[in-house]
This record gives sequence, C-alpha cells and structure tokens, in this order.
Amino acid sequence: MFFAGIEVRGWKSVRKVKDGETTDDLYAFLTCAPNAEVGTVHPKAMPVILTAPDEWETWLSAPIEIAGKLQRPLPDGALALVDAPVE
Repeated sequence: MFFAGIEVRGWKSVRKVKDGETTDDLYAFLTCAPNAEVGTVHPKAMPVILTAPDEWETWLSAPIEIAGKLQRPLPDGALALVDAPVE
C-alpha cells in the first residue's frame, strides 16, 4: 500500500520574506473524498491509497490523464479500525 504523492526537488521560492529565496525539496500526498470508514473520523478528506502493483506503476509512469483517475477513495469496507498493530 502506498499514498499517492507528488514530489518536486529544487523548488525555488520565497516562503518567508526574512529568509529570502530558498531552494527546497517538496512533497505532498494526494487526497480525495473520504470513504465510509474514514468519513466517521475525518469527514473532509482521506489520502489516495494505492493498493495494487498495477496502480503503483500507473501512478509512477502513466500520463496525468490516466494516473489522475486513481484519485478516488478506497471502496467502503476496504479499511478496518484496529486496537493494536497488525503483525
């Protein structure tokens, strides 16, 4: 399982005036509407979770018109709340 994300290395910008222009490596994970399980805890959004090797490959190599279709919640029932780490 992976979160879908976007990485940009060497982004130049002024984030704080006192620091002036900086060069930073940026990363953000993609979100979407929550599924039923996540929606009970966080009704605004959930991360886009890629669960199959073909999805990982599509996200990393396909044109945005195809990869962008992966920005959707997992089906309801795909996640479960657990009390302890799963070993």
